[in-house]
Amino acid sequence: MTTAPATNTASETPSQVVLITGGGTGIGAAIARAFAAAGATVIVAGRRAEPLQAIAEDINGTALVLDASDAASAQEAVAEIVRRHGRLDVLVANAGGHGFSSALDTDDAAWDAALRANLNTAFVTARACLPELIRNSGRIVVMSSLAGLFAGPSVVGYTTGKHALIGLTRSLARDYGPQGVRVNAICPGWVRTPMADAEMDEFAAQAGIASREDAYRTVTRNVPLGRPAEPEEIASIALFLGSSASSYITGAVLVADGGAHVVDVPTIAFADAGL
Repeated sequence: MTTAPATNTASETPSQVVLITGGGTGIGAAIARAFAAAGATVIVAGRRAEPLQAIAEDINGTALVLDASDAASAQEAVAEIVRRHGRLDVLVANAGGHGFSSALDTDDAAWDAALRANLNTAFVTARACLPELIRNSGRIVVMSSLAGLFAGPSVVGYTTGKHALIGLTRSLARDYGPQGVRVNAICPGWVRTPMADAEMDEFAAQAGIASREDAYRTVTRNVPLGRPAEPEEIASIALFLGSSASSYITGAVLVADGGAHVVDVPTIAFADAGL
C-alpha cells in the first residue's frame, strides 16, 4: 500500500471519517464528493494512483493505493486512517468489476478474479474496518447491483459476486447490529459511468446502434424512468445510508434502478404491441 500526502490533519477532522474503496472513478468518485460536501473527511482507496489522487485533491481528502481484497493491505489502511484521523466511521465498499462471461467461458483464474473483485474486496475491507466501526457505532454501505438480484446474459462471475454481497450485508447486519454497526446495500441498475460508457460503446458497435446515447436509450427502453442513473443519484443514497438520517435502517437492500425491478418481463411484449 502506498499513501498520497494527506491534506487534512487530525485536528481538522470533521465528525465523520469515511473510507471509500473503488473511489477513483464513477460511482465511487461521486460518493467521495458527496461525503466531502457534507463535511466528512474522505479517504479514497483503490489500485490506480492517478485517478485516486485527482479525486483526493478535488475534495481535500486522502488517497490510498491498495488491493482491497488483500488482508494485510486492508489492515494497514485502517491503521493508517486511524493514525492520521483518530477514527473511522463509515466504510463504503464500492470496489468491483470482472466476471463478464458465461460459465463455460470462465476458467478458474477468471472465476477467482471475479469473486476477488466483487466479493472479497468488500468482505476483507469490512473485516479490517469492523473493530474501529464497532468502537464508533459506524456504518458500512455495500455497493451491490441489480445483478445482485437478477441474472443478465454471460456475467456469471459478476452476478454471483453481487448476489453474495447481499448475503454479506445481511450477515454483517445481523452479527454487528447489537454492537451498533449498521450495514446496508445498494443495488443500482444502469449508471452513466466510464465503465458503463465503454459497455455502451461495445454494445452499439456489436448491435449496429448509431451512438452511445442510442445504446443507453435501448437498454433503458423498458425501465419505467426510461434513462440510466447519474453517479450523483447513487451517491446520494450512499450518503443517506452512511449518515444518522438512516439511523434505524440496517440489513436493507435499496434498489436504485429507475424501476426496472418492478417490470414483469413476460408482459413486455404486450406493451410493445400497444395492448
